[in-house]
This record gives sequence, C-alpha cells and structure tokens, in this order.
Amino acid sequence: MTTEAQDQGAPLVAVASADAVLRHPEAGEHLLTTVERERAARFRHASGRADFTAGHILVRLCAARLLGLPAAELVLAQECPDCGLADHGKPYLPDHPEVHVSLSHTRGVVAAGAGRLPIGVDVELAARGGSLRAVARRVLTPAELALVEAAPEPDQAFLRQWVRKESLIKVGRATLDTLGQVDLSALPLDVPPGTPLRGRYQDLHLLDWTDPQHGAAIAAACAAPPDIVDLTTAG
Repeated sequence: MTTEAQDQGAPLVAVASADAVLRHPEAGEHLLTTVERERAARFRHASGRADFTAGHILVRLCAARLLGLPAAELVLAQECPDCGLADHGKPYLPDHPEVHVSLSHTRGVVAAGAGRLPIGVDVELAARGGSLRAVARRVLTPAELALVEAAPEPDQAFLRQWVRKESLIKVGRATLDTLGQVDLSALPLDVPPGTPLRGRYQDLHLLDWTDPQHGAAIAAACAAPPDIVDLTTAG
C-alpha cells in the first residue's frame, strides 16, 4: 500500500493483510484486553481469530502513530449504545477520549482509522456470494440502484456503495435504517486497484480503494482528509 506524506495531526487510515499486521514488531496478543482475548477465542476457525486480532492490533498501531506513543500503552474498549455490553459496539480509547478510532476486518484483510475527528472505515471482500446485494433495494436510493444495476459488474458496484455507507454509519452520519436516504450516486463506482480515490460527501472526505492482493473494497470517511499510512513495518 502506498504511504503518503503525513500531515501533522491529520487522521490516519491503514489497510493491510492480517498476516502482515501480525508480523509487525509490536504485534502480539499481549496488546489485547481480557475481553478482546475472550472474543477472539470464540471464533471457530483460526483464520477468524487471526483477522479479529489483526484488526484490533492495527487500530492500536494507527492510534499510536497519531499520538506518538507505543501501541502497548493504548487500551481499546467497545460499548454497545443499545445494550451497554462491552464486547461489541463502537471502539474507543478510554485514556484518550480526544481520539476517535474505527476498525474493520474481513477474511485476510483488516482496516483501521484514527483521528481527532470522528472517522469510519470499512472493508469487505468482493466474493460474498451475492449476500449483500440481497439488501440493495433497502439500502440504496433509486438513483444508486439504477447505476448499480446498469454497471458491468453489479455485485462489485454494489459492494463499493456498501463499504461507503458502512463508513458513514461508523462516522455517525447514518444508521442501517437511514441508508436508503443517503445518496452517493455522484461518486464513481469503478475504483481500480492501486491509488485510492478521494471524494466528498457533504462536508466529509471519502477515501475509496481496492486492495490489489485480495480484491477487497475499502472505504473511509472523516471530516478532515485522512493520510494513508503503511503500518506493517515499525517506524
């Protein structure tokens, strides 16, 4: 992944393979809280545990880079606003409430973001057996749906809009119930692998890119333009 020159204080976004994150010099399950280790242990397959662990490590690495601190000094917590449980929900740093974080993981790929403004990231694999398109009419506006259905690869086109909308949920601009009212039809659906595309939705800066190794679709949203950083190596 290309690393851009980092602006002082700019929000950061990182995407990497789970394996690359777990090979990072600072990585290890010692970074996880007891709750996180218990959640990781619930995965039936080792690959699921690895993806979960890598995502929770990458978001620490992202916040650590932003704060200029070792990842080991950061505690990550989650809390569900609906039920109040601490084993799911929006992630946050209890000791650094001024920093917002977001994370996402799918099979073999993880994404994370950290910034001093709310930030949302989402990553999804292209091969999902059409399960996401089943909800297209519920989460897309009529204009979006028309463009998706007319696209050469409708599944890929829908996936692009889905990750964008998920990032908007995570940044606090939408909910699952309001996605059908969020119109992103002005944004391009084709995002070739390589350099991420930068766009806007209202006052938000959007990043869209496709992971060339896994073919995953990734999106990030923040009120300030994020820097893309490579956190798979130290330094």
